[in-house]
Amino acid sequence: MSAATAYSEDKGGSAGPAEPEYGHDPASGGIFSSDYKRHDDLKEMLDANKDSLKLEAMKRIVAMIARGKNASDLFPAVVKNVACKNIEVKKLVYVYLVRYAEEQQDLALLSISTFQRGLKDPNQLIRASALRVLSSIRVPIIVPIMMLAIKEAASDMSPYVRKTAAHAIPKLYSLDSDQKDQLIEVIEKLLADKTTLVAGSVVMAFEEVCPERIDLIHKNYRKLCNLLIDVEEWGQVVIISMLTRYARTQFLSPTQNESLLEENPEKAFYGSEEDEAKGAGSGEASSAALPARKPYVMDPDHRLLLRNTKPLLQSRSAAVVMAVAQLYFHLAPKAEVGVIAKALVRLLRSHSEVQYVVLQNVATMSIKRRGMFEPYLKSFYIRSTDPTQIKILKLEVLTNLASETNIPTVLREFQTYIRSMDKDFVAATIQAIGRCATNIGRVRDTCLNGLVQLLSNRDELVVAESVVVIKKLLQMQPAQHGEIIKHLAKLTDNIQVPMARASILWLIGEYCEHVPRIAPDVLRKMAKSFTAEEDIVKLQVINLAAKLYLTNSKQTKLLTQYVLSLAKYDQNYDIRDRARFTRQLIVPSEQGGALSRHAKKLFLAPKPAPVLESSFKDRDHFQLGSLSHLLNAKATGYQELPDWPEEAPDPSVRNVEVPEWTKCSNREKREEKEKPFYSDSEGGSGPTESADSDPESESESGSESSSESGSGESSSESDNEEQDGEKGRSSESGQSEGDGRKRKVKKRKKGPGGPGGPSSSEAGSDSSSSSSESEVSSEADEEQEPVSLRDKTPPSSRSAPAAEEVSLLDLEDFTPPTVQPVSPPTVVSASLAADLEGLTLTESPLVPSLLSPVSGVGRQELLHRVAGEGLAVDYTFSRQPFSGDPHMVSVNIHFSNSSDTPIKGLHVGTPKLPAGISIQEFPAIESLAPGESATAIMGINFCDSTQVANFQLCTQTRQFYVSIQPPVGELMAPVFMSENEFKKEQGKLTGMSEVTERLTLPDTCQSDHTVVQKVTATANLGRVPCGASDEYRFAGRTLTSGSLVLLTLDARPTGTAQLTVNSEKMVIGAMLVKDVAQALTQ
Repeated sequence: MSAATAYSEDKGGSAGPAEPEYGHDPASGGIFSSDYKRHDDLKEMLDANKDSLKLEAMKRIVAMIARGKNASDLFPAVVKNVACKNIEVKKLVYVYLVRYAEEQQDLALLSISTFQRGLKDPNQLIRASALRVLSSIRVPIIVPIMMLAIKEAASDMSPYVRKTAAHAIPKLYSLDSDQKDQLIEVIEKLLADKTTLVAGSVVMAFEEVCPERIDLIHKNYRKLCNLLIDVEEWGQVVIISMLTRYARTQFLSPTQNESLLEENPEKAFYGSEEDEAKGAGSGEASSAALPARKPYVMDPDHRLLLRNTKPLLQSRSAAVVMAVAQLYFHLAPKAEVGVIAKALVRLLRSHSEVQYVVLQNVATMSIKRRGMFEPYLKSFYIRSTDPTQIKILKLEVLTNLASETNIPTVLREFQTYIRSMDKDFVAATIQAIGRCATNIGRVRDTCLNGLVQLLSNRDELVVAESVVVIKKLLQMQPAQHGEIIKHLAKLTDNIQVPMARASILWLIGEYCEHVPRIAPDVLRKMAKSFTAEEDIVKLQVINLAAKLYLTNSKQTKLLTQYVLSLAKYDQNYDIRDRARFTRQLIVPSEQGGALSRHAKKLFLAPKPAPVLESSFKDRDHFQLGSLSHLLNAKATGYQELPDWPEEAPDPSVRNVEVPEWTKCSNREKREEKEKPFYSDSEGGSGPTESADSDPESESESGSESSSESGSGESSSESDNEEQDGEKGRSSESGQSEGDGRKRKVKKRKKGPGGPGGPSSSEAGSDSSSSSSESEVSSEADEEQEPVSLRDKTPPSSRSAPAAEEVSLLDLEDFTPPTVQPVSPPTVVSASLAADLEGLTLTESPLVPSLLSPVSGVGRQELLHRVAGEGLAVDYTFSRQPFSGDPHMVSVNIHFSNSSDTPIKGLHVGTPKLPAGISIQEFPAIESLAPGESATAIMGINFCDSTQVANFQLCTQTRQFYVSIQPPVGELMAPVFMSENEFKKEQGKLTGMSEVTERLTLPDTCQSDHTVVQKVTATANLGRVPCGASDEYRFAGRTLTSGSLVLLTLDARPTGTAQLTVNSEKMVIGAMLVKDVAQALTQ
């Protein structure tokens, strides 16, 4: 009861007469009193049997900590509740313990067994919190326990716990660095983790514990590059910074062979000598001649890093944008660095702190890469509301960007700044004008005249700064500016700023032969006021006296002796020493040394003109974006950016080994191993898919295949399979049931049995029976594919046998020939399609071809004939099932030779693709005669993403780098389903799996035919029957994962419509809504 009473009193109410009044908010109430009775009440609540009281007490204690109040005296009462069964209380107890475990180590050690039990808790948050508390106890005696806990957590099923384990690694390392070897093993294990949640944390642990162990990154490099887009922002910054240093050790500098690139631009662009030697096939003669030239060819892994970081320039986090910008600055070829300029300029609209950091880096970049920021010159104009430090940095950038073309604009801008009330800014502007005059000779006289006009300014600081800058400019051409020196000499009466007076005296002394009458008079005036001058001015008066004594001793001998006598008794010892030294040097005595004979050479030696340079000139040896770069001094923990290697290290270290079973040529053995696993995990994919669905994409990580990132960790297998040269693999790929039937029919038509082979019903058996004949059919495949994938006939005369050959090898009678694109067939309503399907003699449904156009997107250019030296290449998405693998998008590649010579050996070079993407190459085209055209079919598995597939088109002599990026609508295949099935599936895909957009349909898009045509042209979906006249439904499945994509368009008579897409793939859903909405409203 007492605890409950204390709790009710503590919730609010007036304080006692002797106590101060507290607010009624529990988080800011009487618990902050210095009177510890309040804490006693909290202790009673923590000792109570009711979880509700414990929870309220913990909330108030955590509120105290959040307000910066000390709650350490409650540690014994709180730590007892670590074994509480209430999850909410336990979470808050762990939050408290993480904060105070380091301070109250002895008491924390008493509960260490409870923390160890917490590591086995079924709740992942409790396991992670227990590990976090354990790693916060900084006592060497528990190091073995911590090590064991970290190792166990690194193998935890929950990625959140594995992330916490990665966070604990640096803590343990700082406590006991002898554990480094064991920690490296844990880091190596966590680096292989495919979860985006863990990636950033483990790379941070790697950077803290063993940044020199680059070998740990090799196998995980491509995975980190591909996961980067989905990692949280903090992790992105850490990974990008690490990959920048990694790339500097593993790749060649993209700028080292610029001279070679200029000499051999074609060679450098099209490929390396190694690639050419492979493609040419001409043997030793060509390869022997090539080593003389070594044009730079970027490593595909280097390109992968640049390509995957580029989208992050649009990140909302300034830190991520800055990290990508420094990566591009340090790693990208000069031609590509420009992409970062726009992103950095965007950051200038952010807070002043962000602006300061960005401008520091822009100032450094603009010295070496001026052209990059020149288009954005106006973005660096200074606003009156900018803080002084931002103004000065923008001024620095404007000065760096000044060139002969834009200098008039820049100088007009500077002219405005001089009228500012900010004196530091005005001084910096005058210095900037001086730098512009130094760097651009054309405007030197203009700047000098402008600065001379500023000498009549009322503001003494402006005049003083102008004098200092004029002095530096006059040193460049002293003979031409005698009048300016005379004008400056007259200012000695008015200017009181010591630096300005000293600069004028130095100028008069240095060029006293140009003003022989004025110089002695200036010395006379200075001698009068010598005792009242500042030290810097006194030193220059002594210098002036010495120079005049050596050049005009008749007039100035007595004045010089007077000045030296005054200086001899000055309070400052520097001035006294200078006076004694000068007297001995210029006034020879009886014991005069040899130096006095060289006095003129010492005092009147010609001095080089000062170079006005940016203070940011030498900062680029620090990594951009780092604290060291900001401070221009090496900060603690800073790691130097490595130099580029002279020779590229072996790139094969980044290849991931393929598990043995993927290399197995016998399909039956492989399927026996895989069938139980895949039939369980993919139950909803139909009879064929469950047993035979792309084991490559699932093999690496079953848990990851369904994650949102959808990175589809199949890159290592697909890359290595292609490198192993296993070309004729169409029979090994997973395929749909209908496709399996079609392929068998074609093979048996071609085989010895001819037309007398088994019927289509027999061939259309389940997937296990189709796989049992794989060895026989694979031989037929290897013969069949080169012909079916290529149609090579001159445009002038297409022979009849060629046309007949194509029609014989067609996959099905509804499939159009692959020779040329066919205009889309008339769209048939879903109900009619269903009726027709019942009448058809074949088992394959008519819906896919009837309900969607043959080709949604028209021909697109892959390689222009100029860049291809006469070879022009276009591509289209055929929307037909790809014979080699139904998970692949079928792409028709159209070649035409517009040159005068035949093009030989057309083939796809060995591609090095990002994770998840794989390519089924078309067979090599031996020769393409002048004026001849050919069409080939290749398959690309885009892994349900719109990533770009980059590869090389090779001839015997050239390599052309090309890329294909699919519209999101081409990543799916149509599905036929009834209205009830559609509604049932749509009900399962709600919440985050549903994307909706409202739009207004134009008058031209009101008819059923137009709506259906536009939707199906944008996305490869099949129409679903619908009872309502103003509602349209479409369905499809993504090619790689088989995820359903359901599209609903609810069009109202008023012209407004609601577009809804339901799909597990949220990114695909969002992109599809955007594309379809754009198509309908155009």
